[in-house]
Amino acid sequence: MMKLSTKGRYGARLMLDLAIHYDDGFVLLKDIAKRQDISEGYMEHLLPHLKAAGLINSLRGARGGYKLAKAPSEISLKEVVQSLEGPLTPAECVVAPSVCKRVSFCVTRDIWKEVGEKISQTLESVTLKDMVEMQKNKGKASLTYNI
Repeated sequence: MMKLSTKGRYGARLMLDLAIHYDDGFVLLKDIAKRQDISEGYMEHLLPHLKAAGLINSLRGARGGYKLAKAPSEISLKEVVQSLEGPLTPAECVVAPSVCKRVSFCVTRDIWKEVGEKISQTLESVTLKDMVEMQKNKGKASLTYNI
């Protein structure tokens, strides 16, 4: 079974939460963790990858936290997943042809390449803004934390 790791799935939820709260400025990690039901410790492992990819900014201090580095409409789900998972391909030979001596005549490699391209195109076509709208349409847009 091909499946996304928890890094990709949880990273998408973390970024969706930041997109929902985009106009709130910096958001505390503990608030995101509570809303998303993901451990704060696990999220801390995702943040450096997202920051290195230029997707989030952080600020230390009393008014600190995390926020998107760009508008939700400018961040694709592909960027998020790739920053956490690496290349989006179902087979290593697609991105590293040297791992297989059959690459020049292998039909299955051609199929895996096409599958990877379709996955990439789909993820590229969805922005965080789109995901916020999808969330609203599901009737669970109230992913806010009230005290």
